[in-house]
Amino acid sequence: MSPDSSNTLLTTDSVPAHRRRAYWREALSQTFGAVDIKVAGEVYSGTVRTSPLGRIRRVTVEGDPLQTLRTRRLIAGSTGDDHVVVMLVSRGKARVEQDTRDLHVRSGALFVYDRARPLRLTFPEPFQTKSLVLPRQLLGLSESSLRRITATPLGGDSALGSLLTPFLSRLVDTAATYPQRTGESIARNVVDLVQALAEERLGRAAPDTPTAARLSLLRIRAYIDQHLADPDLTPITIARAHHISVRYLHKLFQQEDVTVGRWIQQRRLEQCRHDLARRPMAGLTIAAVAHRWGFTSASHFSRVFRAAYGVSPAEWRNTVAPRPPARKGVIAPAEGEPRERDAARPLLRNGNA
Repeated sequence: MSPDSSNTLLTTDSVPAHRRRAYWREALSQTFGAVDIKVAGEVYSGTVRTSPLGRIRRVTVEGDPLQTLRTRRLIAGSTGDDHVVVMLVSRGKARVEQDTRDLHVRSGALFVYDRARPLRLTFPEPFQTKSLVLPRQLLGLSESSLRRITATPLGGDSALGSLLTPFLSRLVDTAATYPQRTGESIARNVVDLVQALAEERLGRAAPDTPTAARLSLLRIRAYIDQHLADPDLTPITIARAHHISVRYLHKLFQQEDVTVGRWIQQRRLEQCRHDLARRPMAGLTIAAVAHRWGFTSASHFSRVFRAAYGVSPAEWRNTVAPRPPARKGVIAPAEGEPRERDAARPLLRNGNA
């Protein structure tokens, strides 16, 4: 599949029963690379949603019990296989077989697999997965290092791993609602977390190294995201929570060419911008949305929002989904979130994610 700027939906819902298996195989192949599949019967249900995040693609897959097999023959006959897949099993369970390993995972587990090598992936019950498909060079791992982390539980027993799972899940769910640059930035943060977890598993995260500093920065970013709603979130409270000095905290953020305070403000603005475009939040005033994410002054929020995005919060909310005039006896739909294009697209032959 060639990257583009739009969301893509591939679903068996409108496909005749006798064609669903072939359609589903091609949908998975153009998303994750050529695969053979085994399903329980010809009547099958499955949906793939994808959207681009720069060089990364976010993918959500839902379906009935399934087994996919990627063989050496299929790999040799396809192109664009310099990608890896970071996959979260968000519902159901899975069995992953790659590089002589056989991993059984349950809902909430995270793992990595390499599209360039044979793989068997089995879902014995209805499932949902949330994935990032990315060029392998983004992880910065050698071939031998990558082989050591495929089909292994990634981060389930570490504090860093417990931060990555909800972060990745939310990114996949909400990526389509972010401006392009924001989505790409968040995706890079997720990739940084995956890389840090991989290095942690490989035993490279020694104290006082650049990797250790990056791990600290990633933990602090995750902490900030978890506490954005707290108006008392400051460099002092962040440093105290991580047992470091405020000076060292500022030094970590120098790597990002941004101050701690500016980073907090940017993340709060992104969350407010997202909420102002969501239908469930249409009943909240703009001031309530601002307070929800830690802004104590509605006027200050409006000023920094306009400075960041070029429009006022009210203009943004109305531009994203203007409220149509209500007809007599009819309740007007709430302001809200951008709609994903839900029309199934024709499959692209010999495409790759």
